[in-house]
Amino acid sequence: MYDLAILWDWIAFSVRWLHVITAMAWIGASFYFIALDLMLKPNDALPDGAHGEEWEVHGGGFYHTVKYMVAPARMPEHLTWHKWQSYVTWLSGAALLMIVYWVGGELYLIDPSRADLALWQGILISAGSLTVGWLVYDALCKSKLGESPTTLMLLLFVILVAMAWGYNQVFTGRAALLHLGAFTATIMTGNVFFQIMPNQRIVVADLKAGRKPDAKYGKIAKLRSTHNNYLTLPVVFLMLSNHYPLAFATEYAWLIASLIFLTGVTIRHYFNTMHRTGAGPNWTWAVTVLLMIAIAWLSSVRPADDYEEASTRDFTPYEAQFASAAGFDEAYNHVIGNCSMCHARQPSWDGIRWAPKGVLLETETDVARHADQIYLQAGVSHAMPPPNAIQMDNAAREVIVAWVRNARATN
Repeated sequence: MYDLAILWDWIAFSVRWLHVITAMAWIGASFYFIALDLMLKPNDALPDGAHGEEWEVHGGGFYHTVKYMVAPARMPEHLTWHKWQSYVTWLSGAALLMIVYWVGGELYLIDPSRADLALWQGILISAGSLTVGWLVYDALCKSKLGESPTTLMLLLFVILVAMAWGYNQVFTGRAALLHLGAFTATIMTGNVFFQIMPNQRIVVADLKAGRKPDAKYGKIAKLRSTHNNYLTLPVVFLMLSNHYPLAFATEYAWLIASLIFLTGVTIRHYFNTMHRTGAGPNWTWAVTVLLMIAIAWLSSVRPADDYEEASTRDFTPYEAQFASAAGFDEAYNHVIGNCSMCHARQPSWDGIRWAPKGVLLETETDVARHADQIYLQAGVSHAMPPPNAIQMDNAAREVIVAWVRNARATN
């Protein structure tokens, strides 16, 4: 029985669910504290060392928050630490990246037309780039550039653009954007784990020992938190990008991703200003709309060679195990008859300009490459083709199931 594919898909789904839940918690907490920080008001009646206060109403009650710029005069009896949202988001995201792009690397990570890499080489680039990226970023923040936040942010943007282009040269379009998101998210979680939390622990230790905490630790945390604030929205876009081929399956996917980082700045600048002053600069929305129009245009630009069909008999070892299995020819005919009108390099179905999720199912190579997805989407489930488009009979689905299980049984 080839039900291992079903179990593996549910594992991936469960990890993705956890990732989304913890990301919501982390982003929500981050947005709240940034807004709270910007809305604080001075008050002469505040305790010594207090920077400002804010009154809020929610859920039928009133909340009174006071912020100490460095630390209060004494250590409070109860202190809530906001860290696990960040840690679990990164850990679940890393696990999901391994499940989808390492274990499923033959399909989702490696693109032979871009770089002739073995799977282990792709995985090494995947893991190594995230590690090196954090080390370079952290070194820049600790350098004299840390005293010039604007210059540092511009340099960070240049690094992100370079990484977007670099990933696009070696990975599939889908993997390139997801890795750019992971690259950025690693920087964000690294800020929390290696800088913000250790500095806060130093402040707490000073309070417990009766020492006056150094203000520099709060300044360091503020710089890293500001970076996280502006990087959040682009990371969410990159997390979602694998569902939209207009974002990842285009010649200029790296440029689209780069422009998305600019929209993150314009949108967050509006809300940050609104929280601080009560009114946001409306010009930021005009800039955001223009950026999105440019992104939409870039997604529609297709080079001439994008229409060329792949060789029907140029199989990789991964594809060959499915193409040589019993039942492949019959299964291939069913896929062509039921799926290729949409999943084509030039879709013939009205209203569809791009193959859904970038999945092409025209040639024998295409069908062999996507065997597992065909098995799950059109074999053991009736997700595809859409029932209001084509009614695929059960006999055809049984042929697909038998073919893929034959391939796995002889592997």
